[in-house]
Amino acid sequence: MSNSTTLISLIAALVLWSPAAGEAQSLLVDSGTGPKSAFKLVPEAQQQSGPRAFVGISFAVADPLGELGAFFDQGFGGQLQGSFGMAAEGLLRLRGDLGFLVYGHENHTVCYPVPIGCRIGLELTTDNTIFYGGIGPEVVLMTERLAPYVYGTMGFSYFATVSHLSGADWAEDEGFSTTNYSDGVMAWKMGGGVRVRLSGGEHPISLDLGLERHQNGITNFLTKGDIVDHPDGSITLLTNQSEANLMTFRFGFSMGLGTR
Repeated sequence: MSNSTTLISLIAALVLWSPAAGEAQSLLVDSGTGPKSAFKLVPEAQQQSGPRAFVGISFAVADPLGELGAFFDQGFGGQLQGSFGMAAEGLLRLRGDLGFLVYGHENHTVCYPVPIGCRIGLELTTDNTIFYGGIGPEVVLMTERLAPYVYGTMGFSYFATVSHLSGADWAEDEGFSTTNYSDGVMAWKMGGGVRVRLSGGEHPISLDLGLERHQNGITNFLTKGDIVDHPDGSITLLTNQSEANLMTFRFGFSMGLGTR
């Protein structure tokens, strides 16, 4: 079973598990009418419509789609996301997110120049990365424990291969880092997920599970092994051009703000 099928099944199971679909929870309140106060039952779903906004952080696993799968297997990283209710009940929200993925990593030990030589080693690290962000509408179905949602965003994806030195104070202090190659594209994303309420209070915490498709289009990029070093110190870049679409699986936590 693929990762996408597994996550979709899990989200569906959580939605069906919602206590709102089972026994309704109610509260006895004073109606405040008539010479004698009467009491009535108010469903808990009507007592509180949920947080006005959410902010969260997630761990992300990216699978390449289509021809991009010929260049690498998976990427790993993280994402910050937030949404703010634009409608009174929070059904329609404005969502924004920023994420970072590493899909290739190389590490080599290099030596100081003569006369020190290899008695003191330095670490040369090269990372193939994607930095992305976007903004767009999110639609949320609020229940007592669950908040299933779908969304779409427009934004950017920035592919960059960066090398840096570490292992010596002067290398880190001087910021010995170089962007070997980069390419930026306009991108859009569509996704969905569910927030599972873990705690109540003014700032409730929720488990946040999500599935996203990143539509990056044709992009130029480097992968692991695409920088060739020559004896004279020069390098050759073996650039690739391909559709660079991804499927991202997220799991993390969100905090509610402005609970009504």
